[in-house]
Amino acid sequence: MSEYKSGFVAIVGRPNVGKSTLLNRIVGQKIAIMSDKAQTTRNKIQGVSTTDEAQIVFIDTPGIHKPRHRLGDFMVETAYSAMREVDIVLFMISADQKRGKGDDLIIERLKKSHVPVYLVINKIDKIHPNDLLAIIDDYSKQMDFAEIVPISATEGNNFERLMETLTAQMPEGPQYFPEEQITDHPEYFIVSELIREKVLFFTHDEVPHSVAVTIDSMKRNENNKIEIQATVIVERDSQKGIIIGKGGKMLKLIGTKARLDIEHLLGDKVFLELWVKVQKDWRDKQTNLKDFGYREEEY
Repeated sequence: MSEYKSGFVAIVGRPNVGKSTLLNRIVGQKIAIMSDKAQTTRNKIQGVSTTDEAQIVFIDTPGIHKPRHRLGDFMVETAYSAMREVDIVLFMISADQKRGKGDDLIIERLKKSHVPVYLVINKIDKIHPNDLLAIIDDYSKQMDFAEIVPISATEGNNFERLMETLTAQMPEGPQYFPEEQITDHPEYFIVSELIREKVLFFTHDEVPHSVAVTIDSMKRNENNKIEIQATVIVERDSQKGIIIGKGGKMLKLIGTKARLDIEHLLGDKVFLELWVKVQKDWRDKQTNLKDFGYREEEY
């Protein structure tokens, strides 16, 4: 009988290339929030894939970009630290975006990596198949990748091949998490992320990424419903007004849609209560970053 395999895989890349979409497909449900805005993922989110042959722990990292504030510094350092503690790095690019300075910056860092680096070309459903060869040729000249795997994280094209390839490369090792566990993050973290996703989705470009969500309490009430009280934190009064909306309409919409996702996640009825609070320039204040869950880890 062959030995059980296990290991860790980091997913790195520029913002908005589909890292969170891939992670959600891997675990079979939403644990990483998805948005067409850059820098949606702020913490390393771990997703666990368990089969009869192997358990692979995937780390979805924040998009690597040029930081403009302390939160940005934290996000970039989080992404780079993930690359130092894994068995394989997946460098994800988007087939419908030209290679840019951000990709070159990541490639320079990846050249120093002591583990195999796989190039994952995502969103192949967005381009003509003939254009794929030029992308492969271009990136192959920049760095010697262990393997190049074109996929569509949204449609699932070539996804099984990627998983089989990674499983084959994993070292022998134990099962770190129980079979049914799909993430190492506590439920309240994912709940706060699901609320933040809805804020980003419904407010579009009116509220940039100066939004944080804290879970003030999460408990079961006398009606056997899970009662969640959460605060949406913004940097300016004008943003607070946008999130609340006319007659509280926008906040109600955000709450309703977030509640449906949370009920799906927890498999239970949920009562969700939201507040909005202004905390000026929180992204540049170390104490605020810690309060809102952006804690630097020791390595």
